[in-house]
Amino acid sequence: MDALNPVMWSVHVAFAVLWTGGVLFVALAVLPPALRGEIDGGALGSIVGRLRWITRIAAVAFLASGGHMAGTLYTFGSLTGSARGYLVLAMIALWLLITGLVEVGSGKILDGVDAGKLREPARDAKPFFYGAAGLSVALVVAAGLLASPTLF
Repeated sequence: MDALNPVMWSVHVAFAVLWTGGVLFVALAVLPPALRGEIDGGALGSIVGRLRWITRIAAVAFLASGGHMAGTLYTFGSLTGSARGYLVLAMIALWLLITGLVEVGSGKILDGVDAGKLREPARDAKPFFYGAAGLSVALVVAAGLLASPTLF
């Protein structure tokens, strides 16, 4: 095992917790009051803008840490021919989908807030953030399965 793997696992998991937690927080705790007009547009823009930056920084961290781990722990054959490999590939697909949903949802909110609106951009972003939240739960489940030493 590569001596750098524990560091990469730690970076990967830390960013995954921060990112998926942020997505769930925005979808479940920030978006509902925005839909009701109960949150200031500046605060909404600030929160969503930070999530967007967390998403982008996490993407770099995931590429570096996940790429290192995939390169040292898997071969092409084990990624495409084993249950653990399928979970890794599923997590990559989920990560890309969630990232896209967060980027689109964030863009809708930030464009609307910049135009002085609140409810309409929140409503337009709702399906993207709710989709990202649901996929985030699936990502965490996949990570839990992958972390289980006895499952596979």
